[in-house]
Amino acid sequence: MSRIELSMEEINKMLYRYDKMHVSLNGVNEITDDIIRKYKLQGFISSNHLLNDNEVKTSIDALMYLGLVDAKGAKLQFAKPESELKTVEERELALRKIYEFVNVEEKLRNIAYHPSIIGTISRIFGEEPRLIQDMALLKPPHGGGEKPWHQDMAYGNLTYTKAVIGVWIALDEATIDNGCMHVIPKSHQEGATPHYAVRDWQLCDSQVPVERDVLVPLKPGGVLFFHGMLYHGTPSNLSTMRRRALQFHYAPASAERVNPKEYKRMFTNELTGAEC
Repeated sequence: MSRIELSMEEINKMLYRYDKMHVSLNGVNEITDDIIRKYKLQGFISSNHLLNDNEVKTSIDALMYLGLVDAKGAKLQFAKPESELKTVEERELALRKIYEFVNVEEKLRNIAYHPSIIGTISRIFGEEPRLIQDMALLKPPHGGGEKPWHQDMAYGNLTYTKAVIGVWIALDEATIDNGCMHVIPKSHQEGATPHYAVRDWQLCDSQVPVERDVLVPLKPGGVLFFHGMLYHGTPSNLSTMRRRALQFHYAPASAERVNPKEYKRMFTNELTGAEC
């Protein structure tokens, strides 16, 4: 059965809502024990002012150097073949992801191990966290692509015996227009959900309870902590503004990787043969 191809505008309109806006804390110092309990119920916490202005600028400068000058061993992902990108501007507009940079860029490694991040995650886990993934997610203006609804632990390298935590940090202001994070509160309580290769490795569009969608705008330096099973996604950036973000994942120190057979049972339709 052929799929109907939808435009970016149609996907943004059909699969995301814009009338429920989460209000972030004013600083991670406001994360009380009660807020931690709410995290466990809702599946996420957000706060502005995790990073100061200098940390934001330093992070942007480090990322742009890796992406546009010298990757220094980090990995880059472009929306077009790199050989077609003739100018710095073309390269920046096509750059979608920079990853595996913490071991080659000290400035970004310092963010990954920021005391406010490690301290908050340690409180949620009740044990020491272990960094298991680092990346920067870039949405250039005028068409930075959608990241469809998904659960992060549906990506095999993030599937552990205990839930991981994602940490998403806005470097530009993340707004309703340029592709801020959208979440489905409490969806982590529903457990592992099969994913399908449609526009990406994603939840089936028809299975997403879009009516429960809440958007999470953030100021530069703001942060979203979220459960590895939480349904979340970001619509396309059709605005004139950049939307650059850092994302890290952490697992509890005592967690172990799930084996491939168990991963397939949890996150694919291998056993049922169901189609999206």
